Amino acid sequence: MSMNDTPSADRIHIGFFGRRNAGKSSLVNAVTGQNLSIVSEVKGTTTDPVYKAMELLPLGPVMIIDTPGIDDEGGLGELRVKKARQVLNKTDAAVLVVDAVDGVGEAEAELIRLFDERAVGYVVAYNKSDLLAEGGAPDGERALAVSAVTGYNIAALKERIAALARTDEPKLRIVGDLIHPGDFVVLVVPVDKAAPKGRLILPQQQTIRDILEADAVAVAVKEHELRETLEHLGKKPALVVTDSQVFAKAAADTPKDVPLTSFSILFARYKGSLSQSVRGAAALDRLADGDRVLIAEGCTHHRQCDDIGTVKLPRWIKNYAGARLLFDFTSGGDFPDDLSPYRLAVHCGGCMLNEREMKHRCRNAAAAGVPMTNYGILIAHMQGILRRSLAPFPGLLAEIGGEPAR
Repeated sequence: MSMNDTPSADRIHIGFFGRRNAGKSSLVNAVTGQNLSIVSEVKGTTTDPVYKAMELLPLGPVMIIDTPGIDDEGGLGELRVKKARQVLNKTDAAVLVVDAVDGVGEAEAELIRLFDERAVGYVVAYNKSDLLAEGGAPDGERALAVSAVTGYNIAALKERIAALARTDEPKLRIVGDLIHPGDFVVLVVPVDKAAPKGRLILPQQQTIRDILEADAVAVAVKEHELRETLEHLGKKPALVVTDSQVFAKAAADTPKDVPLTSFSILFARYKGSLSQSVRGAAALDRLADGDRVLIAEGCTHHRQCDDIGTVKLPRWIKNYAGARLLFDFTSGGDFPDDLSPYRLAVHCGGCMLNEREMKHRCRNAAAAGVPMTNYGILIAHMQGILRRSLAPFPGLLAEIGGEPAR
């Protein structure tokens, strides 16, 4: 993905679901006008979800997802079905593809139950309707007769998908609602081995873009340049935003009258998990010998020798808690459905996950009664600067009554 592309997490996710050989892949190709998915008469051709970021009129930037058949059989089939269910956790609008000749069966009824359970809007596309007599396929508010072969009602299907995905909710901002035109925002951006060569990581890119859209000024510095930059800036910044790994140094170098927060905290708010994450950090003070902690990342990347998720955080948590703890690690889509074995779940900022999937993970934790927090909030709590880092959000501070005491 180039820097000019809409990030995957900000795209509307459209999932195509159904039984094997219902024509999901053919319909995906017809809707997108591209050969995104392999099409075959052999059942179960799609073995893994196929993702494609693209522009789809009349919606705009979307993520199209073609899933394996929900009725797949055997051990490998069970894994495919599990992956299809995982896709549902991030799906904003679903297309249930039904073979118009075979009609709706148990597999489709189960999918509809899952759509309703997760509050996912859906349309039932009766594919291969060209094989039926005229008027033979159902039509209505939820149903639409289509044909991937002839192109019948493909335009209408796009309009149905767009109607499902549109929302009247105001667009969330990362930082733009906290600042005013002309404000200066200083970003503390360490350049380390984990950063892609020649690039900034996605949260930094997105924050800079949001600052510019607010007609404010973004000043990016390395951690050892922060103090001198603030002294010579000539104007008090409206906000300092730091990478969580250098939170303590940024706090020491930022005057008390300048608001300070982190990229992780901004993204927790952006994904709708800030309040839960702040409350979850207090669980760190209750950890005891033998407790199990989950550390989860939303993306997959090459592990460095001093990786934040698998090396630094476990070390810091053990030192802070003074306890012998057990750690499990997950990345990408492999987030556990059952969190009950854990006393604490720690998640990254979730920049690669859309809002729906992040909220699903938070609900899973809440349902299991497991406190959940994120990297930056946990680090701020351990360093005793959480209350200061939440100063830009006075409503939240009032709600939680300040930082839990150790």
